Amino acid sequence: MKLRAGTGAPILLNQNDYALLKMLDVQAAWTGMATPGKVEIDQSLGSNDVVRAGSLAGQVLHTPGHTEGSICLYFPIEKTLIAGDTLFAGSIGRTDLPGGSYEKILRSLHDRVLALPDDTRLCRDMDR
Repeated sequence: MKLRAGTGAPILLNQNDYALLKMLDVQAAWTGMATPGKVEIDQSLGSNDVVRAGSLAGQVLHTPGHTEGSICLYFPIEKTLIAGDTLFAGSIGRTDLPGGSYEKILRSLHDRVLALPDDTRLCRDMDR
């Protein structure tokens, strides 16, 4: 909510992660952080929705596995995929937390990520 207040950027979430949203206080406690308070979602995202930022337009790829509502954003003109927590440097996203599934993340990678053109550039979490 602080980021939205500071930038005006909307908060977008796949509806399959609404259950995780309801347990933010528990997740904050796991990491020793303060409870973030209520988070209001501006828009639910699903497969093939388009997210726009300036002149960029990214297609939503629903990639369940890390969580039920995990998504990647594919920018066809730029030939770039923002993989979020679906892929890490040298690994795949965690599947051992609520909503995670090893079988689902492998299916997402096979059916959605590997189906992209071979010259797709990948942006992923580089610190994990």
